[in-house]
Amino acid sequence: MKITGVEFRTIELPLVSPFRTSFGTETVREALLLRVVTDEAEGWGECGAGTAPLYSSEYTHAAADVLRRHLIPALARVPELDAHQVAPALTPFKGHRMAKAALEMAVLDADLRARGVALGHALGAVRDTVPCGVSVGITESIPALLDVVGGYLEAGYLRIKLKIEPGWDVEPVRAVRERFGDILLQVDANTAYRRGDARHLARLDPFDLLMLEQPLAEDDLLGHAELARRITTPICLDESIVSARAAADALALGACQVVNIKPGRVGGYLEARRIHDVCAAHDVPVWCGGMLETGLGRAANVALAALPGFLLPGDTSASDRYYRTDITPPFHLVDGHLAVPTAPGLGVTPIPEVLEAVTTTTTWMPVPAS
Repeated sequence: MKITGVEFRTIELPLVSPFRTSFGTETVREALLLRVVTDEAEGWGECGAGTAPLYSSEYTHAAADVLRRHLIPALARVPELDAHQVAPALTPFKGHRMAKAALEMAVLDADLRARGVALGHALGAVRDTVPCGVSVGITESIPALLDVVGGYLEAGYLRIKLKIEPGWDVEPVRAVRERFGDILLQVDANTAYRRGDARHLARLDPFDLLMLEQPLAEDDLLGHAELARRITTPICLDESIVSARAAADALALGACQVVNIKPGRVGGYLEARRIHDVCAAHDVPVWCGGMLETGLGRAANVALAALPGFLLPGDTSASDRYYRTDITPPFHLVDGHLAVPTAPGLGVTPIPEVLEAVTTTTTWMPVPAS
Protein backbone atom coordinates (compact mmCIF):
# COMPACT_ATOMS: atom_id res chain seq x y z
CA MET A 1 0.00 0.00 0.00
CA LYS A 2 1.21 3.53 -0.75
CA ILE A 3 -0.14 6.76 0.77
CA THR A 4 -1.03 9.35 -1.86
CA GLY A 5 -2.42 12.00 0.48
CA VAL A 6 -3.87 12.80 3.89
CA GLU A 7 -6.85 14.99 4.71
CA PHE A 8 -6.74 16.80 8.07
CA ARG A 9 -10.15 17.70 9.41
CA THR A 10 -10.92 19.48 12.68
CA ILE A 11 -14.45 19.10 13.95
CA GLU A 12 -16.38 20.49 16.92
CA LEU A 13 -19.18 18.41 18.40
CA PRO A 14 -21.25 19.88 21.25
CA LEU A 15 -21.65 17.50 24.20
CA VAL A 16 -25.17 16.73 25.39
CA SER A 17 -24.09 17.98 28.83
CA PRO A 18 -20.89 19.42 30.34
CA PHE A 19 -18.34 16.73 31.30
CA ARG A 20 -16.32 17.71 34.37
CA THR A 21 -13.26 15.86 35.68
CA SER A 22 -10.49 16.79 38.09
CA PHE A 23 -8.64 18.60 35.29
CA GLY A 24 -11.48 20.67 33.81
CA THR A 25 -14.91 20.85 32.20
CA GLU A 26 -15.65 20.12 28.54
CA THR A 27 -18.74 21.34 26.71
CA VAL A 28 -17.52 20.77 23.15
CA ARG A 29 -15.41 17.96 21.77
CA GLU A 30 -12.79 19.34 19.38
CA ALA A 31 -11.35 16.39 17.47
CA LEU A 32 -8.72 15.97 14.79
CA LEU A 33 -9.69 13.43 12.14
CA LEU A 34 -7.43 12.01 9.45
CA ARG A 35 -8.52 10.54 6.13
CA VAL A 36 -5.61 8.63 4.66
CA VAL A 37 -5.87 7.96 0.93
CA THR A 38 -3.79 5.11 -0.50
CA ASP A 39 -3.51 3.45 -3.86
CA GLU A 40 -5.76 0.65 -2.55
CA ALA A 41 -8.32 2.17 -0.17
CA GLU A 42 -9.11 5.06 2.16
CA GLY A 43 -8.98 4.91 5.94
CA TRP A 44 -10.12 7.09 8.83
CA GLY A 45 -8.27 7.92 12.03
CA GLU A 46 -9.28 9.92 15.10
CA CYS A 47 -6.87 11.63 17.47
CA GLY A 48 -7.75 11.34 21.15
CA ALA A 49 -6.00 14.57 22.13
CA GLY A 50 -8.12 17.38 23.55
CA THR A 51 -8.11 21.11 22.94
CA ALA A 52 -5.59 21.72 25.74
CA PRO A 53 -2.76 19.60 27.21
CA LEU A 54 -4.63 18.62 30.38
CA TYR A 55 -5.10 14.85 30.23
CA SER A 56 -1.64 14.51 28.66
CA SER A 57 0.97 16.73 27.03
CA GLU A 58 -0.77 16.42 23.66
CA TYR A 59 -3.45 18.66 22.18
CA THR A 60 -5.14 18.82 18.79
CA HIS A 61 -3.13 21.59 17.12
CA ALA A 62 0.19 20.12 18.26
CA ALA A 63 -0.90 16.71 16.96
CA ALA A 64 -1.71 18.18 13.56
CA ASP A 65 1.65 19.96 13.46
CA VAL A 66 3.77 16.90 14.31
CA LEU A 67 1.81 14.80 11.83
CA ARG A 68 2.43 17.26 9.01
CA ARG A 69 6.08 18.02 9.80
CA HIS A 70 7.38 14.63 10.86
CA LEU A 71 5.11 11.59 11.12
CA ILE A 72 3.45 11.52 7.71
CA PRO A 73 6.71 12.30 5.82
CA ALA A 74 8.40 9.44 7.70
CA LEU A 75 5.58 7.06 6.79
CA ALA A 76 5.73 8.17 3.16
CA ARG A 77 9.27 6.80 2.97
CA VAL A 78 8.14 3.23 3.76
CA PRO A 79 8.25 1.35 0.42
CA GLU A 80 5.42 -1.16 0.95
CA LEU A 81 3.27 0.08 3.79
CA ASP A 82 0.93 -1.86 6.06
CA ALA A 83 -0.35 -1.08 9.55
CA HIS A 84 2.32 -3.13 11.32
CA GLN A 85 5.05 -0.91 9.84
CA VAL A 86 3.60 2.34 11.19
CA ALA A 87 4.93 2.15 14.76
CA PRO A 88 8.49 1.12 13.74
CA ALA A 89 8.62 3.91 11.16
CA LEU A 90 7.58 6.48 13.77
CA THR A 91 9.77 5.18 16.62
CA PRO A 92 12.55 7.80 16.13
CA PHE A 93 10.09 10.54 17.15
CA LYS A 94 9.68 10.80 20.91
CA GLY A 95 6.21 10.85 22.46
CA HIS A 96 3.18 12.12 20.50
CA ARG A 97 1.43 8.79 21.00
CA MET A 98 -2.05 10.12 20.26
CA ALA A 99 -0.92 11.58 16.94
CA LYS A 100 0.82 8.31 16.09
CA ALA A 101 -2.28 6.36 17.09
CA ALA A 102 -4.50 8.43 14.80
CA LEU A 103 -2.19 7.79 11.85
CA GLU A 104 -1.90 4.07 12.60
CA MET A 105 -5.68 3.83 12.95
CA ALA A 106 -6.23 5.40 9.53
CA VAL A 107 -3.64 3.15 7.86
CA LEU A 108 -5.09 0.11 9.64
CA ASP A 109 -8.58 1.04 8.46
CA ALA A 110 -7.39 1.44 4.85
CA ASP A 111 -5.35 -1.77 4.99
CA LEU A 112 -8.27 -3.83 6.33
CA ARG A 113 -10.80 -2.27 3.95
CA ALA A 114 -8.55 -3.17 1.05
CA ARG A 115 -8.46 -6.80 2.25
CA GLY A 116 -12.12 -6.98 3.27
CA VAL A 117 -11.30 -7.76 6.93
CA ALA A 118 -13.09 -6.31 9.98
CA LEU A 119 -10.95 -4.71 12.69
CA GLY A 120 -12.38 -6.96 15.38
CA HIS A 121 -11.39 -10.07 13.45
CA ALA A 122 -7.91 -8.67 12.79
CA LEU A 123 -7.33 -7.90 16.48
CA GLY A 124 -8.62 -11.26 17.70
CA ALA A 125 -12.12 -10.45 18.97
CA VAL A 126 -14.01 -13.34 20.55
CA ARG A 127 -17.38 -11.64 21.16
CA ASP A 128 -20.10 -10.15 18.94
CA THR A 129 -21.13 -7.62 21.58
CA VAL A 130 -19.36 -5.94 24.49
CA PRO A 131 -20.76 -4.92 27.90
CA CYS A 132 -20.83 -1.18 28.46
CA GLY A 133 -20.25 1.12 31.38
CA VAL A 134 -20.56 4.86 31.58
CA SER A 135 -18.32 7.58 32.98
CA VAL A 136 -20.13 10.15 35.13
CA GLY A 137 -18.52 13.55 35.52
CA ILE A 138 -18.45 15.67 38.66
CA THR A 139 -21.83 17.33 39.18
CA GLU A 140 -22.89 20.45 41.07
CA SER A 141 -24.51 18.47 43.89
CA ILE A 142 -25.08 14.96 45.21
CA PRO A 143 -28.83 15.04 44.34
CA ALA A 144 -27.88 15.95 40.77
CA LEU A 145 -25.36 13.09 40.71
CA LEU A 146 -28.00 10.61 41.89
CA ASP A 147 -30.35 11.76 39.14
CA VAL A 148 -27.65 11.32 36.49
CA VAL A 149 -26.62 7.87 37.74
CA GLY A 150 -30.24 6.78 37.95
CA GLY A 151 -30.79 7.80 34.35
CA TYR A 152 -27.82 5.78 33.13
CA LEU A 153 -28.88 2.71 35.07
CA GLU A 154 -32.37 3.03 33.65
CA ALA A 155 -30.84 3.24 30.16
CA GLY A 156 -29.19 -0.14 30.78
CA TYR A 157 -25.54 0.64 31.52
CA LEU A 158 -23.93 -2.23 33.41
CA ARG A 159 -21.27 -0.29 35.32
CA ILE A 160 -21.02 3.23 36.72
CA LYS A 161 -17.72 5.12 36.96
CA LEU A 162 -17.67 8.27 39.07
CA LYS A 163 -15.08 10.97 38.52
CA ILE A 164 -13.65 12.11 41.86
CA GLU A 165 -11.28 14.75 43.21
CA PRO A 166 -10.34 16.02 46.69
CA GLY A 167 -13.54 17.29 48.27
CA TRP A 168 -15.73 15.19 45.95
CA ASP A 169 -15.05 11.55 46.74
CA VAL A 170 -16.26 9.71 49.86
CA GLU A 171 -19.67 11.36 50.19
CA PRO A 172 -20.71 11.04 46.52
CA VAL A 173 -19.62 7.41 46.53
CA ARG A 174 -21.51 6.77 49.75
CA ALA A 175 -24.64 8.39 48.34
CA VAL A 176 -24.55 6.36 45.13
CA ARG A 177 -23.93 3.10 46.96
CA GLU A 178 -26.72 3.75 49.46
CA ARG A 179 -29.21 4.78 46.76
CA PHE A 180 -28.50 2.10 44.16
CA GLY A 181 -27.19 -0.80 46.22
CA ASP A 182 -25.10 -3.58 44.69
CA ILE A 183 -24.30 -2.07 41.29
CA LEU A 184 -20.91 -2.33 39.60
CA LEU A 185 -19.26 0.88 40.77
CA GLN A 186 -15.79 2.33 40.37
CA VAL A 187 -14.10 5.72 40.69
CA ASP A 188 -11.57 7.64 38.61
CA ALA A 189 -9.30 10.32 40.09
CA ASN A 190 -7.33 11.34 36.98
CA THR A 191 -4.12 11.86 39.07
CA ALA A 192 -5.83 14.28 41.51
CA TYR A 193 -4.31 12.85 44.74
CA ARG A 194 -0.86 12.55 46.30
CA ARG A 195 0.91 9.91 48.40
CA GLY A 196 -0.08 11.68 51.59
CA ASP A 197 -3.76 11.06 50.78
CA ALA A 198 -3.54 7.30 51.38
CA ARG A 199 -5.43 7.38 54.69
CA HIS A 200 -8.21 9.44 53.12
CA LEU A 201 -8.46 7.17 50.07
CA ALA A 202 -8.74 4.18 52.40
CA ARG A 203 -12.13 5.62 53.40
CA LEU A 204 -13.39 4.36 50.03
CA ASP A 205 -12.65 0.74 50.98
CA PRO A 206 -16.01 0.01 52.69
CA PHE A 207 -17.94 0.73 49.48
CA ASP A 208 -16.84 -2.43 47.63
CA LEU A 209 -15.64 -0.59 44.54
CA LEU A 210 -14.44 -2.44 41.45
CA MET A 211 -11.38 -0.19 41.41
CA LEU A 212 -9.82 3.17 42.16
CA GLU A 213 -8.47 4.47 38.86
CA GLN A 214 -5.25 6.51 38.60
CA PRO A 215 -5.27 8.21 42.01
CA LEU A 216 -1.66 9.48 41.82
CA ALA A 217 0.55 11.16 39.23
CA GLU A 218 1.19 9.24 36.04
CA ASP A 219 4.93 8.88 36.73
CA ASP A 220 4.47 7.67 40.32
CA LEU A 221 4.47 3.89 39.98
CA LEU A 222 6.18 3.45 43.35
CA GLY A 223 3.53 5.61 45.00
CA HIS A 224 0.79 3.49 43.47
CA ALA A 225 2.53 0.32 44.67
CA GLU A 226 2.73 1.75 48.20
CA LEU A 227 -0.92 2.83 48.07
CA ALA A 228 -1.95 -0.63 46.88
CA ARG A 229 -0.48 -2.07 50.06
CA ARG A 230 -2.40 0.37 52.24
CA ILE A 231 -5.91 0.11 50.82
CA THR A 232 -8.10 -2.85 49.87
CA THR A 233 -9.80 -1.25 46.85
CA PRO A 234 -8.00 -2.54 43.71
CA ILE A 235 -5.93 0.09 41.93
CA CYS A 236 -6.33 0.57 38.18
CA LEU A 237 -3.78 2.50 36.14
CA ASP A 238 -4.68 4.68 33.17
CA GLU A 239 -2.34 7.58 32.45
CA SER A 240 0.67 5.60 33.77
CA ILE A 241 0.30 2.84 31.15
CA VAL A 242 1.77 4.17 27.91
CA SER A 243 3.13 0.90 26.45
CA ALA A 244 3.31 -2.84 26.95
CA ARG A 245 6.64 -2.35 28.73
CA ALA A 246 5.08 0.19 31.11
CA ALA A 247 2.29 -2.28 31.84
CA ALA A 248 4.81 -5.05 32.58
CA ASP A 249 6.75 -2.72 34.89
CA ALA A 250 3.60 -1.66 36.76
CA LEU A 251 2.54 -5.26 37.29
CA ALA A 252 6.02 -6.28 38.44
CA LEU A 253 6.01 -3.46 41.02
CA GLY A 254 2.54 -4.32 42.27
CA ALA A 255 1.35 -0.84 41.30
CA CYS A 256 -2.03 -2.02 40.01
CA GLN A 257 -4.44 -4.94 39.86
CA VAL A 258 -6.41 -3.70 36.83
CA VAL A 259 -5.38 -1.85 33.65
CA ASN A 260 -7.37 0.64 31.60
CA ILE A 261 -6.34 0.48 27.92
CA LYS A 262 -6.87 3.58 25.81
CA PRO A 263 -5.45 3.05 22.31
CA GLY A 264 -4.67 6.74 21.80
CA ARG A 265 -2.72 6.94 25.03
CA VAL A 266 -0.51 3.97 24.11
CA GLY A 267 0.20 4.83 20.47
CA GLY A 268 -2.38 2.73 18.66
CA TYR A 269 -4.52 -0.38 18.54
CA LEU A 270 -1.64 -2.76 17.86
CA GLU A 271 0.20 -1.64 21.00
CA ALA A 272 -3.13 -1.80 22.85
CA ARG A 273 -3.38 -5.46 21.85
CA ARG A 274 0.15 -6.08 23.15
CA ILE A 275 -0.79 -4.56 26.50
CA HIS A 276 -3.84 -6.82 26.55
CA ASP A 277 -1.58 -9.81 25.96
CA VAL A 278 0.86 -8.81 28.72
CA CYS A 279 -1.98 -8.41 31.22
CA ALA A 280 -3.63 -11.67 30.15
CA ALA A 281 -0.33 -13.49 30.73
CA HIS A 282 -0.38 -12.16 34.32
CA ASP A 283 -4.12 -12.87 34.84
CA VAL A 284 -4.77 -9.14 35.20
CA PRO A 285 -8.11 -7.92 33.82
CA VAL A 286 -8.24 -5.00 31.40
CA TRP A 287 -11.01 -2.74 30.15
CA CYS A 288 -11.31 -0.16 27.39
CA GLY A 289 -11.28 3.49 28.38
CA GLY A 290 -12.68 6.37 26.36
CA MET A 291 -11.69 9.86 25.24
CA LEU A 292 -15.12 11.20 24.19
CA GLU A 293 -14.62 9.56 20.79
CA THR A 294 -16.87 10.08 17.81
CA GLY A 295 -18.34 7.03 16.10
CA LEU A 296 -14.99 6.40 14.39
CA GLY A 297 -13.03 5.91 17.58
CA ARG A 298 -16.01 4.25 19.26
CA ALA A 299 -16.17 1.60 16.52
CA ALA A 300 -12.50 0.80 16.95
CA ASN A 301 -12.76 0.73 20.75
CA VAL A 302 -15.71 -1.66 20.64
CA ALA A 303 -13.71 -3.99 18.39
CA LEU A 304 -10.77 -3.87 20.81
CA ALA A 305 -13.04 -4.48 23.82
CA ALA A 306 -14.18 -7.76 22.26
CA LEU A 307 -10.77 -9.36 22.92
CA PRO A 308 -10.77 -12.12 25.56
CA GLY A 309 -8.85 -10.27 28.29
CA PHE A 310 -11.34 -7.39 28.47
CA LEU A 311 -13.17 -8.82 31.45
CA LEU A 312 -14.79 -5.63 32.77
CA PRO A 313 -17.29 -3.25 31.16
CA GLY A 314 -15.47 -0.29 29.62
CA ASP A 315 -16.29 3.32 28.81
CA THR A 316 -17.56 2.26 25.38
CA SER A 317 -20.85 4.08 25.87
CA ALA A 318 -23.54 4.56 23.23
CA SER A 319 -23.27 7.58 20.95
CA ASP A 320 -26.07 9.45 22.72
CA ARG A 321 -24.10 9.43 25.98
CA TYR A 322 -22.10 12.31 24.55
CA TYR A 323 -23.63 13.51 21.27
CA ARG A 324 -27.11 14.23 20.01
CA THR A 325 -25.85 13.57 16.49
CA ASP A 326 -22.70 11.52 15.90
CA ILE A 327 -20.69 11.82 12.69
CA THR A 328 -21.27 8.12 11.89
CA PRO A 329 -24.41 6.01 12.19
CA PRO A 330 -24.93 5.96 15.97
CA PHE A 331 -24.09 3.13 18.34
CA HIS A 332 -27.15 2.08 20.36
CA LEU A 333 -27.17 0.29 23.71
CA VAL A 334 -29.06 -3.02 23.66
CA ASP A 335 -29.38 -4.84 26.99
CA GLY A 336 -26.30 -3.01 28.24
CA HIS A 337 -24.17 -4.00 25.24
CA LEU A 338 -22.88 -2.53 21.97
CA ALA A 339 -22.51 -4.62 18.82
CA VAL A 340 -19.04 -5.14 17.40
CA PRO A 341 -18.90 -3.82 13.80
CA THR A 342 -18.50 -6.56 11.21
CA ALA A 343 -17.92 -4.58 7.99
CA PRO A 344 -14.33 -4.22 6.70
CA GLY A 345 -11.98 -1.90 8.54
CA LEU A 346 -13.58 0.16 11.30
CA GLY A 347 -16.95 -0.91 9.97
CA VAL A 348 -18.25 2.66 9.88
CA THR A 349 -17.62 5.84 7.89
CA PRO A 350 -18.70 9.44 8.50
CA ILE A 351 -22.05 10.64 7.17
CA PRO A 352 -20.92 13.35 4.68
CA GLU A 353 -23.52 16.01 5.44
CA VAL A 354 -23.16 15.59 9.22
CA LEU A 355 -19.38 15.69 8.96
CA GLU A 356 -19.48 18.89 6.92
CA ALA A 357 -21.82 20.55 9.40
CA VAL A 358 -19.39 20.11 12.31
CA THR A 359 -16.13 20.71 10.40
CA THR A 360 -14.20 23.87 11.27
CA THR A 361 -11.08 23.36 9.12
CA THR A 362 -9.97 21.02 6.36
CA THR A 363 -6.48 20.70 4.88
CA TRP A 364 -5.24 18.35 2.17
CA MET A 365 -1.64 17.16 2.34
CA PRO A 366 -0.41 15.44 -0.82
CA VAL A 367 2.21 12.76 -0.30
CA PRO A 368 4.62 12.63 -3.26
CA ALA A 369 5.83 9.29 -4.52
CA SER A 370 9.27 8.50 -3.09
